[in-house]
Amino acid sequence: MAAPDTPGRDCALCPRLAAFRSEWRIREPAWHNAPVPSFGGIDARLLIVGLAPGLRGANRTGRPFTGDWAGDLLYDTLIRYGFASGTYDRRRDDGLVLADCRITNAVRCVPPENRPATAESRACLPFLTEEIRAMPQLDTILALGGIAHGMTLAALGLKKSAFAFRHGAFHPVANGLTLSDSYHCSRYNTNTGRLTPEMFRAVFAEIRARLD
Repeated sequence: MAAPDTPGRDCALCPRLAAFRSEWRIREPAWHNAPVPSFGGIDARLLIVGLAPGLRGANRTGRPFTGDWAGDLLYDTLIRYGFASGTYDRRRDDGLVLADCRITNAVRCVPPENRPATAESRACLPFLTEEIRAMPQLDTILALGGIAHGMTLAALGLKKSAFAFRHGAFHPVANGLTLSDSYHCSRYNTNTGRLTPEMFRAVFAEIRARLD
């Protein structure tokens, strides 16, 4: 199985993101500071789609959701429901292994203030489209947040208006796939109570039950 196309280290599709990346390469030369590759096998049945790398998380470590609070909650939950094994230690080389799960971001480069512009989301959309097409056993896509939900639908050639984002929703979509939704596991969402660990785990419990 061929790996999907990914943006190069010096991808210049989004001038604002490229300039931000260059700035941080100067400030933190030991960081990843490049498009963050997906994590997990392309033969997985579950694809998790986040929004974009966090500045001091994935942009620093080079692995999705690794190095910040969102990763603490996500990887603990993945281990709990059998989608990962090993120990998560906020490092790319912590030895954690995903099982039947792959993680990617809708936008591959870190955006200023963690918010990509619409044009940047569109520029990165072909990579998400190719990611989905390259996964032969894909059954369920979990979108973390409304923007990831919308970009996943766009990658599938579907209209957002036909599938409203709602935490805990499971949408039957194209080619037998299911699109599931969760609020993003960001520190802001958990601190404000919009998303609790129990709410997040409930989504994964349902995914686990459906796949089993």
